[in-house]
Amino acid sequence: MTYKADIAGGSLKVYESRIIAELLLKRLPPAEWRRAIEVDNVLQKTSIGTAKRQASLIKARLKQMTPQLWELVRDGNKPVATQAVFAAAIAHASLLRDFLILDVRDRFLSGELVLTRSHWRSFVASCRERDPEMSDWSASTTDKLGDSVLRILTEVGMLSEGAKPTLQPVHYEPEVMSYLKSPKFEEVRKAMQVFL
Repeated sequence: MTYKADIAGGSLKVYESRIIAELLLKRLPPAEWRRAIEVDNVLQKTSIGTAKRQASLIKARLKQMTPQLWELVRDGNKPVATQAVFAAAIAHASLLRDFLILDVRDRFLSGELVLTRSHWRSFVASCRERDPEMSDWSASTTDKLGDSVLRILTEVGMLSEGAKPTLQPVHYEPEVMSYLKSPKFEEVRKAMQVFL
């Protein structure tokens, strides 16, 4: 299970995910994919490097799922698309999934709903016990990853905005939950519904 630092700088990026979902649904050959990202700059990024990095992260997330979810991302309203991308992000990043299942769930159960960067740091320290192969991350990398995760939880509505962000249940859209009812998405569902 090696935990990877592959969510840094990666909030849900719903707008960009809609574009990448459209490209995936077109099943472009590699040359046309590169052209769309690097020449046509479909993600509208200021540098090719940023466009390639974001396209690669979003594609890796969405490829964890099937074309049916890509359609929800591309065509769904804002809540549907956001929740569909959240599901894909959980499927892609064991770090995010385990934080939800191992840490956030405990907070909901205990009623201690304030969630801060220090909770994230403690969780990352505990990851090393579960995964001895995990790379040594600097404090700044750990914090950057934590910022991404807290931003993702805020975007999906599980974490309130404001000076003291607190955890709160999310009302998931029926289309998203219907898609996730397959047994292969059990872990994703569990992570999304840690407040139940």
